[in-house]
Amino acid sequence: QARLVESGGGLVEPGGSLTLSCTASEFTFPIVRMGWFRRFPDMVREGTPRELVATIKTDGSTVYSDAVKGRFSISRDNAKDTVSLQMNALKPEDTAIYYCNADMVERGPGFGSWGRGTQVTVSS
Repeated sequence: QARLVESGGGLVEPGGSLTLSCTASEFTFPIVRMGWFRRFPDMVREGTPRELVATIKTDGSTVYSDAVKGRFSISRDNAKDTVSLQMNALKPEDTAIYYCNADMVERGPGFGSWGRGTQVTVSS
């Protein structure tokens, strides 16, 4: 069964940096799109839509939300089925649970498999 495991969350002061990593395994077909989504503290309940942060396709094309553009950078290693999110200039409003996502089907972002999430807290 497809599996995604995230790492790298934690507590950081405003203006600081963190890198999130995610490793995919047991996918039966090549992964088309990998990405990161998040849920804010007041939205952490089952069924609440996750907000897109950034996605990257096999060809390297990327999409970023306006909220993180210029501060976050997504990268991917296709051979290892890993995706990373470099987060710079972090703000308190970036505090959220960050979820890794991967999809074997070309159908737009937000479908496919999900990791269990990793907490990012930005606070002084």
